[in-house]
Amino acid sequence: MDKEGDVHEDDLPRPSGQRSDIKVVDRRWWTQKQDAEPGAETEWQPRKPTYVEELERQLKDKDETLRRCIAQHKEAAAEFDSVRVRLRRDISKEVERGTRAVLAELLDVLDNLDRAIEAAGQSPDPGTLLHGVEMVRDQFLAKLEGFKIRRLDVLDRRFDPARSEAAVTVPVADPSKDELVVGVIRNGYEIDGEILRPAIVAVAKLTAEEGEGGE
Repeated sequence: MDKEGDVHEDDLPRPSGQRSDIKVVDRRWWTQKQDAEPGAETEWQPRKPTYVEELERQLKDKDETLRRCIAQHKEAAAEFDSVRVRLRRDISKEVERGTRAVLAELLDVLDNLDRAIEAAGQSPDPGTLLHGVEMVRDQFLAKLEGFKIRRLDVLDRRFDPARSEAAVTVPVADPSKDELVVGVIRNGYEIDGEILRPAIVAVAKLTAEEGEGGE
């Protein structure tokens, strides 16, 4: 008997004087050749166990599924980029159209201002110019309200730092006027309820001496 369990005819017991016809075939899978015609010379290829072939088949299926998923992802990403670019372009056009509409509205105010100036040059009464300018201002404010822009009403109201900026303080003796807005240096505006530009105001401030004297 050789190594690895090989069996030869000479190793088998047989009666004295008789020749044995028994043959031993090693059927282990790694010793088997693929089906071939008798006498054909083919390169020997070991057969794989069934479970190995099944695992390889499953791996191949998973690879194919992964390739499909990657291709679908790339296609979706490209489509998303295309939609994003189109949306940006559409939004840019909408903003441009909106800007043109606003400017067109303001041109009407400019036309009326030109008419007021022309009328003032033909009239000796300076009040005519003042009246014309006031009309243009009122028209302009009305245009702004059409875009939900309104002037902040802060005069004689309690100072609110969220709506106004205090530029100067004015000393007062009346405690009831402390922290009231007593002057508007620059008007503020809001758009749709949100501050577009805060007002710059003068705020009354009760001094310590005047407060003690008032008590």
